[in-house]
Amino acid sequence: MVCAGLALPGTLFSQSTPDRLAAMRQQMGAAPLKTLKLSDNINMLYGPGGNMAALSGPDGHVLVDSSVAAVAPKILETLRGFADKPLRVLINTHWHFDHTDGNGVLHEAGALIIAHENTRKRLSTPQEIKVMGLHFDPSPDSFLPQQTFRDSHELFFNKETMALGHFAPAHTDTDIYIHYRNANVLHVGDLWFNGVYPLIDGSSGGNIGGMVAAADVALKLADSQTKIVPGHGPLGDKAALERYRDMLATVRDRVSKLKREGKSLEESIAAKPTADLDATWNKGGIKADQFVTLAYTTL
Repeated sequence: MVCAGLALPGTLFSQSTPDRLAAMRQQMGAAPLKTLKLSDNINMLYGPGGNMAALSGPDGHVLVDSSVAAVAPKILETLRGFADKPLRVLINTHWHFDHTDGNGVLHEAGALIIAHENTRKRLSTPQEIKVMGLHFDPSPDSFLPQQTFRDSHELFFNKETMALGHFAPAHTDTDIYIHYRNANVLHVGDLWFNGVYPLIDGSSGGNIGGMVAAADVALKLADSQTKIVPGHGPLGDKAALERYRDMLATVRDRVSKLKREGKSLEESIAAKPTADLDATWNKGGIKADQFVTLAYTTL
């Protein structure tokens, strides 16, 4: 199974163009919405934007992430197929638009939006994803979380306990996980780009050291049977997340060494510190030299 992840433009790391965000929204909105059953009442929704998860049952639906606005009607239709109940709660794993752009439509459909307090702060103020050359004006009130938390939060729906926890700054400073304790399912958002080099948004407080630390937190929550939903890429497990964590730590250590030795960014890129890793990981929107740049500039 292959999930269409964050569609990164060929002009990554270049200056912003007015129509780039619209083009990305259109590209993601055109992707088919697919589903994968994770347990009796939890399904993964994937294809456009970031991976989502839906807990469904007599209490209604609890959805993790909202993709882009054009996908929101398809999300609501898909949820009705799981259970003829209303969407009660929407949880945002972080602030990025491919996970929150559908907030307004889903809130209008009745969802209470819950997220980390930093997600509300970032959505309510002008933001830049500098690495992608994207600018965002403050979101309308309907997009903003109505309930926030700082460290942890719990929800109880459909005989499931959902434990929400904040990662220290990693992909951004807004990242959370959602642990479905009874079903042994873990959604880690964009902490994990499964199978590829990840995007690290330094302009939102992200850093490669935090990515390693967040992976360590997630691994402690998982066992060999845990189904782990990444922000992008196919459903994974603890062994796959461990391999990803080790890759992150290896790149962090190698680039840190180059930086301590006084190497410039250009010299560090030229040293090819990911050369032996590229056959496995250099398959996504973030290419090897770009990932070295992200590591170097967030150390």
